[in-house]
Amino acid sequence: MSAFFTSVAGVRMPKIIYGTAWKRADTERFVTLAIRHGFRGVDTACQPKHYNEAGVGAALAACAAGGLPREDLYVQTKFTPPGGQDPGRIPYDPKAPLPEQVGQSFAASLRNLQTSYVDCLLIHSPLPTSEQTLQAWRAIEAIVDAGAIRQAGISNCYSLAEFKELHRCVRIKPAVLQNRFHAETAYDRELRAFCRHEQIVYQSFWTLTANPQVLAHPTIVAAAAAHQREPAQILFRYLTQRGVVPLTGTRSDAHMREDLSIFDFELTVAQCAAADRIFTD
Repeated sequence: MSAFFTSVAGVRMPKIIYGTAWKRADTERFVTLAIRHGFRGVDTACQPKHYNEAGVGAALAACAAGGLPREDLYVQTKFTPPGGQDPGRIPYDPKAPLPEQVGQSFAASLRNLQTSYVDCLLIHSPLPTSEQTLQAWRAIEAIVDAGAIRQAGISNCYSLAEFKELHRCVRIKPAVLQNRFHAETAYDRELRAFCRHEQIVYQSFWTLTANPQVLAHPTIVAAAAAHQREPAQILFRYLTQRGVVPLTGTRSDAHMREDLSIFDFELTVAQCAAADRIFTD
């Protein structure tokens, strides 16, 4: 069973991605370990408050020196608006016009990541107004046109109306939506349906941490017993079979191996249908 697929933008993407938030000085070590275990997708952001993007770049450089071609990796990063940055460590000029902020942030990402392009650039969250979000998106479109970004998306967008407006108004359509996956947003059921209809990749984060009740649900526990797997593996496998791309930020060597082994088995139609009810009841 393939662990990859091709997005509507023609980009080869892994079905599970390694997340790098909050790893600080350990970022290079954990990203290197994840890649060596077999992860081929890495998510980061040009946001020193929560990410060490240069540490990701050091890991990518080390893996490249070990013989892993850059084109074998899917690397995505984010433009984080000023409101999401540590005021003392903004990696661009916050007084510059918004398109210049996007360009400066992206240039910093290329330096940090030691690469000439990224596979996806996300807006880390919608800006205070829809016009500002559109301004940032148009700046990203220009970088896509220049060939330095292969596809674009947005994160932390939980309003279906807001996401539909962005999708309707832009020339280069969002290829990715990355959101927290939890009960408080009803697991983004309407947004995920829209993404399926428009062939947009929905990426989930906070997938395990926010859902202990799901991991303990009898349906998940029974499937774990049937497949001799852990509940986390069942949840990740279910999501991938439903077209969701989960992020995992585990620091555990064993959990990295377990997360990647979800493609060694497949849930039955009945097991997936039973799991569907967890997220719709």
